[in-house]
Amino acid sequence: RAAARAARLGAQTADAAADAAARRGGLATAPKLAGWCARAQRSFSASARPSAALLAASPSLKDAHSTDVVEDIYRCSFQRQTGVSLKYMMNFGKNPTTENLVVSAQFLQNELPVRLAHRVTELENLPMGLSDKAPIIKVRDWYVESFRELRAMAPVRTAADEAAFSQDIERILQRHANVVPMVALGVAELKEELMAGSSRIPAATKFSSDSWSNLPEIHMFLDGFYMSRIGLRMLIGQHVALHKAHVTSASAPSNFTRGEDDWVGLICTKVNPVAVAEEAIEDARAVCLRHYGCAPEVQVFADSDLRLPYVPGHLHQCLFELIKNSLRAVTDRYMDADEDPPPVRLVVADGDEDVTFKVSDEGGGIARSDIGRIWTYLYTTADTAALAMLAEDAEAGQSGAVVQRSPVLAGYGYGLPLSRLYARYFGGDLQVISMEGYGTDAYLHVHRLGEAPEPLP
Repeated sequence: RAAARAARLGAQTADAAADAAARRGGLATAPKLAGWCARAQRSFSASARPSAALLAASPSLKDAHSTDVVEDIYRCSFQRQTGVSLKYMMNFGKNPTTENLVVSAQFLQNELPVRLAHRVTELENLPMGLSDKAPIIKVRDWYVESFRELRAMAPVRTAADEAAFSQDIERILQRHANVVPMVALGVAELKEELMAGSSRIPAATKFSSDSWSNLPEIHMFLDGFYMSRIGLRMLIGQHVALHKAHVTSASAPSNFTRGEDDWVGLICTKVNPVAVAEEAIEDARAVCLRHYGCAPEVQVFADSDLRLPYVPGHLHQCLFELIKNSLRAVTDRYMDADEDPPPVRLVVADGDEDVTFKVSDEGGGIARSDIGRIWTYLYTTADTAALAMLAEDAEAGQSGAVVQRSPVLAGYGYGLPLSRLYARYFGGDLQVISMEGYGTDAYLHVHRLGEAPEPLP
């Protein structure tokens, strides 16, 4: 019965996509769309399919939502996503007039449903039964709810429409605030089942903890999903920030100066890398002090006059993670030593193409066989206490609350992979080179030209 039901669901999904294509004039491509949906249902091998009991207990997209919504989601998922660059965002938002904001809202009203639909269909067809985990289903339904709201909104044509649209997408931004811990909890459940040899996981897929990094389909999905999330939050946050800035300046007296000429929405056109680095150092050392009772010094070597256009929040995220990891490594290595721990060093180099940050420590380094694993999700050298906090975060997310937990020193293995995605979002990168027995150098490349488009999954 479970097999028949799965086949029926696949056929229904394919039929829905074909019907949707026909309605929008795509009769010639309907078979192609139907074939894609059928392949999506078969995207993971038979050995990795969830059990019949799990299928029966987990509501599929078709079961949980109306046929019209599912058809609309698949129709939008076949549309191409449109990427933008940091430079384009800055140029477009320098003078946020009413007309510009309306154009921006019209772009988002078309683009956001397409991006959400891509993620919903992806969440529905994940390998190894990951789509059937309760946290993943919860996230999928958040995305569906946001998709439905966007599709139900009246077309943006006037300033009043744009104002209402800005309020609506800000609410969507808040709804998705806890997506990272929720997805991480679902992935953690899958990892625990695989390592425990759960009866719901076929014997062919049971393995040891060392095999977690050998699941490229899981990590490719997470890279793409989180990169898309960064893009969604950047586009929504940028528009909302521009809208609020325009409202503030429009309602101010004629002699009023906003005092934020260096800001274009979320983007600062004159970021001081040294100031951002010092703030990240202060935050990372505070976490280290709270956890260990001590923290090594951090030395900064940089030109204090250096400036570049960037999103300070993204830069802080990356530097905080790198410095935090170095502080922990040095503190662990010198915890029982008689001499003082050596300082962590941060060097900032200004190049024509990139501004590069090098974080160096003498924390003992990483074994060459482990260097690839640091980019896999849920790989961490810390204890498993963070997973309990992760569950609490996810539980708070289910009630709609925004988690405001102060960062732990070693989390659940998402820090480095997410930081690399933040760096790559605007054309940069993050690299780690380690010397086992001595220490580690991490290189954060920030693309200063801002011309690279979003790397859309």
